[in-house]
Amino acid sequence: MALSKPLDGAPSLSRARRWSLLFTVAAGLLLVTLDNSVLYTALPTLTEELSASAGQALWIINAYPLVMAGLLLGAGTLGDRIGHRRMFLIGLVVFGIASLAAAFSATAGQLIAARAFLAVGAAAMMPATLALIGLSFHEERERNIAIAIWGSVAIVGAALGPIIGGLLLQHFWWGSVFLINVPVVVVAFIATLLLAPEGQRDSTRPWDLLSSLLALAALSGLVLAIKSLIATPPSYSVGAVSLLLAVISGIAFSRRQQQLPYPLLDFAIFRNPAFLAGTLSAVFTLFAMAGLQLLTTQRFQLVAGLSPLQAGLLVSVAALGSLPSALLGGSVLHRVGLRPLICGGLAAGAVGVGVVALGFPHGLGWVVAGMAITGFGMGAAISVASTAILNNVPPHRAGMASSVEEVSYEFGGLLAVALLGSLSAAMYGAFLPESAGIPAAARGGFAQALHVAREVGQGEWFALATAAYDRGYQIVLLVISAVLAAGAAIIARLLRGRAGGRDGAADRVK
Repeated sequence: MALSKPLDGAPSLSRARRWSLLFTVAAGLLLVTLDNSVLYTALPTLTEELSASAGQALWIINAYPLVMAGLLLGAGTLGDRIGHRRMFLIGLVVFGIASLAAAFSATAGQLIAARAFLAVGAAAMMPATLALIGLSFHEERERNIAIAIWGSVAIVGAALGPIIGGLLLQHFWWGSVFLINVPVVVVAFIATLLLAPEGQRDSTRPWDLLSSLLALAALSGLVLAIKSLIATPPSYSVGAVSLLLAVISGIAFSRRQQQLPYPLLDFAIFRNPAFLAGTLSAVFTLFAMAGLQLLTTQRFQLVAGLSPLQAGLLVSVAALGSLPSALLGGSVLHRVGLRPLICGGLAAGAVGVGVVALGFPHGLGWVVAGMAITGFGMGAAISVASTAILNNVPPHRAGMASSVEEVSYEFGGLLAVALLGSLSAAMYGAFLPESAGIPAAARGGFAQALHVAREVGQGEWFALATAAYDRGYQIVLLVISAVLAAGAAIIARLLRGRAGGRDGAADRVK
């Protein structure tokens, strides 16, 4: 069913203007997702250049998605208040300044702070990108295609990060991975001024900073708890304190939303099964893609000896596989509905990750095939997840709905890095033989084992360390596959009995 009127009172835009705007906001989204993954291949280099400790290296990666996830809910609601066009422009400016600061950081601490500042700009931009699409595209089929393109950009950006990082490192210094953002920011800023509609602002609605800080504390505590409890060796005291912080902050956030006349998050929107299905699809998809990408780039650099660029190209197969299914999903959604696309996509992704897990010992061809299958499934799921979220809330909740989706993406990626990275390290330690002449330093991780091997030579112990690392890699991939299969089953049950899960306008929360 086509939307009868523009969302938020936005003026009707010409076809050329709205599609130009789509590519403008897609450029902003591409920057945000690129910076989530660009350091996967650049991290070893900048860690050495900045003499960063293991803990600092961890926060160089995590400061960006963690701060962004915590601020997204507040940013989306603030966009409803001051206008999504203005929020996108503010986000671009902050992102550009932070990129310059990150590129010229002289210490690990400065880079961590710059990455957190980058997250502030990204948090302002991301909900606005999807909300501006909702303001500009009013016919259902065209809007579905636009959102599908938006969703595919998120996958492509995440997959291109390691490639661009590896390519830049071959020719320039590590700061170039941030400096490349600046010209894109300038072009996107000018284009947004020319193309984006103002939309309707609701300046009477207050914005609650405390709720954003509570959300940030809850997410930070949860991620730190996971990392601490799964680490080798585990830190139970830090894990317990972090988990307590997450629980207290989460309860306080929930209670505060129930008391506020204009909450950052209205939990009633989750009563809509299609909206909840889209949210869960975003979590499952990014959990799988981020985990598969992070672990595979590391494994094939450390064990197979691929360069950062080669490893990045390998995982980019998933992005290439996602493009046709993402575009196809958006074009046929109005006919087939949500359920077959989301559930079928997650199921195909589970098969693809399983192919990588079981096939990588038999050759690179199996990895490429598994990556392509995974990408094809994830593209179908993620392209319509955005539509399910945006189409199942009333217009005045557009910013809130966009924020929920972005938090889902970031939370899925955060869980992947925190849970799967720590699980891989734990599996490595668990599969190492106790008495095999393995140097003590090599037991701290496979990267440390490589360092020891370069100093003392590769004895029989190194083959055992490699086998332990590969076995852990395989098990973690099978965990990802199982999570995707479970996600397909959960969402199939959520959407059972609905007319394909389409639009759901009758179920929208008022």
